[in-house]
Amino acid sequence: MNLKPGHYLLFALALYALVVTLGFALRGRQLHALREEVGLLREKAALVPEGYRLPLPGACLPSRPENLPGAPRPYRKGVSAGFVFVDGDACVPVVRGMGVVAAQAGEVVKVEEAYQEPSLEAWRALMERVKDGASPEDMDLLRGLEVWVRHPDGRTSVYAHLQAPYPGLKVGDKVFRGDPLGYLGNTGLQGGAPRLLFEVWEGAPDRGTFLFQGLPKEELLRQAKAFFSVK
Repeated sequence: MNLKPGHYLLFALALYALVVTLGFALRGRQLHALREEVGLLREKAALVPEGYRLPLPGACLPSRPENLPGAPRPYRKGVSAGFVFVDGDACVPVVRGMGVVAAQAGEVVKVEEAYQEPSLEAWRALMERVKDGASPEDMDLLRGLEVWVRHPDGRTSVYAHLQAPYPGLKVGDKVFRGDPLGYLGNTGLQGGAPRLLFEVWEGAPDRGTFLFQGLPKEELLRQAKAFFSVK
């Protein structure tokens, strides 16, 4: 077949259109891949520790000695492993049902959804059992309803005596700093005043050391203020 000059022009235009189309397709795939990579980087950036915060919005650190890590707990021959936020020692009202948030980004490793208060007989048996020291299993009962979060730095934070976990929260969920975890209550206290027990452990709770362990009060508060970025 004899090709006329016009045929060459049509062929050239078709080839150009094909090249342009392939170029846009490739560029689209590259753009899609770039967007996915940016999304992953944003997720990773959100998990990078930016400093811990307190788990009650607007709260300050407790100041009473009995509400600080290391405070004696004679009934179980031990010490408190965390901060106890109670009304009158938190700079905000501490009431049943107020929101508790994640101190740092991480993965939820424990959520107690079906917690039931022990009977009076079971409670008395527990008090008898722990009078010479509480095991990790006993401590679980004493803390009431809990949520635990494992953080990228290897620490684990514990939020105890909750009234309920945040709806839909489950083990394996990724949470960010300030995300809701549950509601403040008084579980595990046999009717005591609402409070939040907040612990930060180096590793697994009750099996390692807790944050600020062994520090005297003034040094503990100095380091804690810097750690949680509060005045």
